[in-house]
Amino acid sequence: MKVKTKSKKVNKAWLNDHVNDPYVKLAQKEGYRARAAYKLKEIDEALGLIKPGHLVVDLGSAPGAWSQYVRRRLAPEGAAAGVLEGQIFALDILPMEPVEGVTFIQGDFREPGPAAELGAALGGRKVDAVVSDMAPNLSGIPSSDAARIEHLVELAIEFAHAHLKPEGALVCKVFHGSGYSQLVKLFKQEFRIVKPVKPKASRDKSSETFLVGIGPKPRA
Repeated sequence: MKVKTKSKKVNKAWLNDHVNDPYVKLAQKEGYRARAAYKLKEIDEALGLIKPGHLVVDLGSAPGAWSQYVRRRLAPEGAAAGVLEGQIFALDILPMEPVEGVTFIQGDFREPGPAAELGAALGGRKVDAVVSDMAPNLSGIPSSDAARIEHLVELAIEFAHAHLKPEGALVCKVFHGSGYSQLVKLFKQEFRIVKPVKPKASRDKSSETFLVGIGPKPRA
């Protein structure tokens, strides 16, 4: 019974924080599906990664807040509908409600099929930005979770290397803790410019942060 009571207290505290979260309120006001849109917005505004005319890939896209943000960045006047200057492809293991102008593929990026389908949909065109909010289901076992996170990051890097333009960028969600320093080292091996970013929209209690790699280094 004590465990159940504690769980209820935790859920109530989280719900209270969520309801009073300024980014949650802003997302509701501005029509975004999740507060996560403001994480990408902060990163993009700081580094200028996404511009009208760009081709952008959104990995781990559900429920669609990042795709919504990119769609507005590629639209005249930042419109959520209508004319789009550029293209957006999105992929997630979960279903996603349609976002106007976004081509969505449902599948597990860890499997070769969906990744190949996404690559084929690009039709040989090079990508300006790959943004990845992918995260595994965490077990609470640091070594196991670090391995799962690293695997998704490695897959995103491989995809980026195959499809990014020479000056293109990859944004990846990672977590501080076990394995973080290895991921920073990996990014530095693979990209000319590497910037770790902790957006203000990321909750203070969260260990999540983002690694941005710009300009994939040529491979031998």
